[in-house]
Amino acid sequence: MTYTPTAPMGGYRDMNRLMSLMTGDEKHGPAATSTLDALWVLYDRVLRVTPDTVDAPDRDRFLLSKGHGPMAYYAVLAAHGFFGEELLPGFGVYDSPLGHHPDRTLVPGVEIGSGSLGHGLPLAVGTVLGLRAQGLTDPRVWVLVGDAELDEGSNHEALAYAGPAGLEQLHTVVIDNASASYARPDGIAARFEAAGWSVDAVDGRDHEALYTAFTAPHPGRPRAVIARVAPKS
Repeated sequence: MTYTPTAPMGGYRDMNRLMSLMTGDEKHGPAATSTLDALWVLYDRVLRVTPDTVDAPDRDRFLLSKGHGPMAYYAVLAAHGFFGEELLPGFGVYDSPLGHHPDRTLVPGVEIGSGSLGHGLPLAVGTVLGLRAQGLTDPRVWVLVGDAELDEGSNHEALAYAGPAGLEQLHTVVIDNASASYARPDGIAARFEAAGWSVDAVDGRDHEALYTAFTAPHPGRPRAVIARVAPKS
């Protein structure tokens, strides 16, 4: 697959404007803005998918498990040309394709309908296995989860399976904004490491640190990047 990075008009500096177009009481602002930098780096520099390749079998797949706060996701997709920014002010409005949870049947580039926490990582594991069954070993599967989602047992079943299975195509970004209810004695990174994942923890606002962590080689193992953030106001 040949990947040509998109050239979004305005770039990252335009994100505040795009996000400001989306209003309403149910926008989950802190949940959304905590994901902004990781999403930007992924779509701008890492993911091998463009508006022209959203249905290509050899595209990278990105699954937003943290789907209850999709504002930043919508803004990043619009900035990269997956749909026009004129849709953003309709966020959450009746008949708008941009719902409070993303819908894969309505929004170009969205791979799963999400928002019910705890499903994205298991779906990502299944996606990798499905790609393998088709002989597609080049596409990478990325899933973004929140730290509180790791309170859900389904995530730990997927996490425990992926390491021993050697799912090298699988990449998980955990947005750690200290919102989990149940503390882990050695932190989130240790949980992934114990299951055989390649793991790194970085400042979730530092684009270069994120890019380095996202692109580090991890032969034979799935990759987890723990992005520590304080939600923007």
